[in-house]
Amino acid sequence: MVSKIENEVIERIAEQRILVFGDIMLDHYVWGDATRISPEAPVPVVSVFRDSHTVGGAANVARNLRGLGSHVELSGTVGNDDTAKTLRNILSEDGIEFSELWSKNDVRTILKTRVVVQKQQLCRIDREDSPFAYAISAEKFEATIAEKIRKSDAVIVSDYAKGVVDETIWNLIRGCARKENTFLALDPKPRRHLAFENPDLLTPNRSEALELAGISVGLHDCFPAEAVCKAIWEKYHPVNLVVTLGADGMLLSKEGKVDTSIPTVAQEVFDVSGAGDTVISTLAAALSAGANLETAAHIANAAAGVVVGKIGTAAITMSELRNALEGPEQASLS
Repeated sequence: MVSKIENEVIERIAEQRILVFGDIMLDHYVWGDATRISPEAPVPVVSVFRDSHTVGGAANVARNLRGLGSHVELSGTVGNDDTAKTLRNILSEDGIEFSELWSKNDVRTILKTRVVVQKQQLCRIDREDSPFAYAISAEKFEATIAEKIRKSDAVIVSDYAKGVVDETIWNLIRGCARKENTFLALDPKPRRHLAFENPDLLTPNRSEALELAGISVGLHDCFPAEAVCKAIWEKYHPVNLVVTLGADGMLLSKEGKVDTSIPTVAQEVFDVSGAGDTVISTLAAALSAGANLETAAHIANAAAGVVVGKIGTAAITMSELRNALEGPEQASLS
């Protein structure tokens, strides 16, 4: 049963105005069957029966928020190509604001093509330019982003290490968010080695958290939760730290100390693509709407449990979230 507290938070999420900034991409799925091996090489021959497209990266964060009823604006670099046209059409259908000002003539819109055979991903083909191609200037930030932050309840920075998010832009976003008292969330990519101090919310996955902490453990070793949380706090000082641990659920931390952990609610996992987008979008929206960290994490955990049960990059909807929270797996927070 949805608790009174959860219900109040969900209703307030729909009132939030949220700006999403980051790496935007289009996900292309090639669906087919493979019943024989090619005579040319030891690889399967895929007979394609359909293609589909959905948005990825920062655009998928925006799509999750829109599914929860929030008013969303999206910012990030795309090209002037057919991929961008397809992406814009999807965003328009979902009611997500995305300005033409973010188009560049000299770059390719990031495109990820996944070949899926009988619910299993066979391979992924990426088309993109160098990170420098997608970078934006401080002048463009001031002209396009600063005013949007002033009008927003929250800003989510979705970094996929494609070049839109750099240290200069992060500092400008953080400075503007602090000035306007706007909630600031970051989904980081540690390999870029950016100094992104003091976010209100930081949501690394297991491997990202270890890299941020500078700690190395084996793939099947126990996750050193206390050491990781302490190290991340000392380096980056996030107000709220949520580490997503896949089948092991979520780890919540404040001020470098382990607060609590939440077990996963996923019953059957088809595809984890985009699950991190669902987590940060739901967490940020709930925290911005006034929820405490544990309540927000329970709601986000339920949302993630829904999307990993779908094939392909997927977004949560309000009805799906309410149904998931009705389930017996969810602890009562009333």
